[in-house]
Amino acid sequence: MSTQDPPPVRPVVDPDVDLSVPAQRAETAGTGRYRVLAAIAAGGALGAAARYAASLAWPAAEGAFPWAVFVVNVTGCALLGVLMVLVTERGTVTHPLVRPFLGVGVLGGFTTFSTYAADVSKLLARQEAVTAMAYMAATAVAALGAVWGAAALTRALVDGRGRPA
Repeated sequence: MSTQDPPPVRPVVDPDVDLSVPAQRAETAGTGRYRVLAAIAAGGALGAAARYAASLAWPAAEGAFPWAVFVVNVTGCALLGVLMVLVTERGTVTHPLVRPFLGVGVLGGFTTFSTYAADVSKLLARQEAVTAMAYMAATAVAALGAVWGAAALTRALVDGRGRPA
């Protein structure tokens, strides 16, 4: 290969797809990818609509802590923890469009970390540094804790350890 040859073109593959798993490999083949794209688009529309409804129901006052975005992001992370355990770890949900529809689409559209970053930036621009730093730290800690806690609880319930005696 000379220095003027372009690099080889490699197919774009979702980094979540494990190509050694036949069901996941099928997601990237032939016309199946269009079903996946349609599922993601439909899920994204639903998730974004739910997020927008939450922002209308609970608007943030100028310079105040953006509670709606905080709750949406933490809730979305918890639901993502549940989904990933059910789909990838325990295999209790096996339809190939569940993960793209719910995980990438609905929860990707529902959570809004770009708005989180914009909110932090706006708070800093208004010199609301304490609120901005509290929001930034609380969101990161709560979102990670929500994923971990929801995943742990889901594993316990699916494995039968979480049943009441």
